[in-house]
Amino acid sequence: MATPSLTRHSIPGALGAINIDVRTGDRKNPRPAVVIAHGFKGFKDWGMFPVLADRLAKAGFSVVTFNMSGSGVDDAGDFTRIESFSHNTYSAELDDLGRVMGALGPELDLPSPTAIGLLGHSRGGGISVLHAALDPAVTALVTWAAIGSVDRWSDAAKDAWRRRGYLNIQNTRTGQVIPLSTDVLDDVGRNGGSTLNITAAAARVRAPWLIVHGAADETVAVADATNLGKSARPANRVLILEGASHTFGAAHPLVEISPDLDLAIAESVGWFSLHLR
Repeated sequence: MATPSLTRHSIPGALGAINIDVRTGDRKNPRPAVVIAHGFKGFKDWGMFPVLADRLAKAGFSVVTFNMSGSGVDDAGDFTRIESFSHNTYSAELDDLGRVMGALGPELDLPSPTAIGLLGHSRGGGISVLHAALDPAVTALVTWAAIGSVDRWSDAAKDAWRRRGYLNIQNTRTGQVIPLSTDVLDDVGRNGGSTLNITAAAARVRAPWLIVHGAADETVAVADATNLGKSARPANRVLILEGASHTFGAAHPLVEISPDLDLAIAESVGWFSLHLR
């Protein structure tokens, strides 16, 4: 297997540029591709994602990681795009993912893939479910700690948010405090029961789907995973890792690969190897 190389690309997104990394061992001959979607306050170079992408590329896939245009993070990994983060929405992220999927091929210096897999973490997992339900080109799906609903706030919290006009979000990595506008609340109000209904979308996913979740997830309840599993087709698999956290023990920067993260990666590589040709 050829050693994977990395190239960087940029395409227009819903709220600005989408910065993209492509890792592959072959840029001439078609092979399966895997697209990885990060979650809220995540980005393509956060902690576990480069390791996951490298492992998948070494297994023979062309691997695409990217920064959502509303992630707030530039291609250097710095949190400089404050305005785009402030106005980010679920619909914008779903649009971004669609643009990345549509760019697979020559636009990203790749042959058109023979098959496409999709892996999403946390909020990116929910977005991946929504996309997979709409896109028959997705022939294998993996979600890690995926949200099961876009409505993540209590009524009291939403009322206070609207009265103030913004919600302060702290980036624990940089210490920055960013005001999040009410755009995401408006988006949930308009589309939460339709195009952003993750539970309904789960029932429409036809690609083989591996659901991975930590039993000790401190951010997204493990019930989200079990509920998605109940909505999904019976042929899919739910893997609950006892004691695992929201990021499976990973931090940024990544110092070591925890046993939970190693297992999540191994199971995901195995899933895509089984279902992508």
